[in-house]
Amino acid sequence: MIALSLAETASVVGGQTHDIPDPSVLVHGPVVIDSRQVKDGSLFAAFVGERVDGHDYAEQAVRAGAVAVLAQRRVGVPAIVVEDVQTALGALARHVVRRLGATLVALTGSAGKTSTKDLIAQVLQRKAPTVFTPGSLNNEIGLPLTALTATEETRFLVLEMGARGIGHISYLTNLTPPQIGLVLNVGTAHIGEFGGREQIAQAKGELVEALPTEGAAILNADDPLVRAMASRTKAKVILFGESGEADVRAENVRLTDSGQPAFLLHTPSGASEVTMRLYGEHHVSNALAAAAVAHELGMSASEIATALSEAGSLSRWRMEVTERPDGVTIVNDAYNANPESMRAALRALAAMGKGRRTWAVLGKMAELGDEALAEHDAVGRLAVRLNVGKLVAVGGREASWLQLGAYNEGSWGEESVHVSDAQAAIDLLRSELRPGDVVLVKASRSVGLESVAQALLDAEGEVAAR
Repeated sequence: MIALSLAETASVVGGQTHDIPDPSVLVHGPVVIDSRQVKDGSLFAAFVGERVDGHDYAEQAVRAGAVAVLAQRRVGVPAIVVEDVQTALGALARHVVRRLGATLVALTGSAGKTSTKDLIAQVLQRKAPTVFTPGSLNNEIGLPLTALTATEETRFLVLEMGARGIGHISYLTNLTPPQIGLVLNVGTAHIGEFGGREQIAQAKGELVEALPTEGAAILNADDPLVRAMASRTKAKVILFGESGEADVRAENVRLTDSGQPAFLLHTPSGASEVTMRLYGEHHVSNALAAAAVAHELGMSASEIATALSEAGSLSRWRMEVTERPDGVTIVNDAYNANPESMRAALRALAAMGKGRRTWAVLGKMAELGDEALAEHDAVGRLAVRLNVGKLVAVGGREASWLQLGAYNEGSWGEESVHVSDAQAAIDLLRSELRPGDVVLVKASRSVGLESVAQALLDAEGEVAAR
């Protein structure tokens, strides 16, 4: 992060210094919450978790190179003591962002946030130094930690913002006020917590409400609930999508034989062809969102198209495609799942598997509330309609709904099977996979189906990654 003295840091967070012999010492390393990640010059933020109290690791953090600990009590080593570490961390991030002068791009949506954030970062890095959220660290702790990694050289700060309720995004935008706000979509992820899509839209729209008059709201023209957010912002509105009314749009969308999307990108500055390295048609919308951000920041259509065509996946277990030596292709999309992303992944599997036998190894989609039965049933039915070769539903009640949906869709249901857990799925696949098969693995993070993908890869030893 930008260098701050311990005295200035204490002033910013409203804390008291204890056991600090020299308050002029600089914090110049990363701010971390895991003592194992401490580097020379770090500030260690001691959070009290359900099972671990960070204060117990204060001495270890200082020995590893931390100049001080951000704590809620004295810890016997140099410390800045505050009433609440999370609040202090947010205040520090807000201070650093205001000093930076970088353009802050924030994005939210029900599906595709992390993939789109990774695309935006890879495009903007062509123009100037860019810092962006690693993985999905998009909450009240992960977001300020990301912001604090920015330095004086940073010109673009790309932050993913998640929400599990009304007011969450308002809180995050107060910590890191954006100049550009992007809303991807309003789907059914976490609908059980929100209560309905309208409530989700209300929460996601807090992002565009936070934008300044001179800012830009980038909205999905193909999603009515997102498009309606134009009335909730005083910023300029830029539409992206496949709609003819979109400012940044795609024409002639198609998939290559390997399932990678290609299209003609149109921006107000021109048009250029894009062929992506990522898999699945759903990435077209993500790419258009990234293109709209890049256009607003002054990049040409040809520059954007080149960057999108060369961009890869930066985050683990999101349509991560690996081919084994025997020709079996494993598609590890096990990081998380909701109805929208599950449908997108199944369509990608169908496109990738033309002429090959396909397997969908699927598990529970969490936090769907009263919609859970209908949504799991619908995913099982979609697998049948897409002619997926075999569905392996993994887990308990929700998995049984997936299998039942497939069975009820038609005679293909005999090709669906319900297994109790990941190990049962591994055993089944190891016995039945044959060269050339394509296997999709996907479920909510809590199911842990990445173990299935890893076991299938380990079974064949060293693999050739695409």
